[in-house]
Amino acid sequence: MADLKAFAEQLVNLTVKEVNELATILKEEYGIEPAAAAVAVAAGPAAGAAAAEEKTSFDVVLKSAGSAKLQVVKAVKEACGLGLKEAKDLVDGAPSTVKEGLAKDEAESLKKTLEEAGAEVELK
Repeated sequence: MADLKAFAEQLVNLTVKEVNELATILKEEYGIEPAAAAVAVAAGPAAGAAAAEEKTSFDVVLKSAGSAKLQVVKAVKEACGLGLKEAKDLVDGAPSTVKEGLAKDEAESLKKTLEEAGAEVELK
């Protein structure tokens, strides 16, 4: 039981990057879709504490590429300065974080750009 508590504590304290890496491992090695893992991590106790304080930095999260995947890949490529393969991998791995730690106006601008390309995007 103590081992499971320690594991749960580690799981809840993962960073966004670590969650994305975990999702990739679960999908590639065990065939578990990342959406199920992301829901478990997102429900951690830190979620309630973050909502109580005013946010000054935002993460832009691509939830889905929608039907215009190619346009979304191009928009991610341009916005993030990524290569075509990296942008495609990021879009294919949705839900995934496009950029982290942006100011509110930058995050909203990126969100608008991606939504205009056809993506479903949220700010965290």
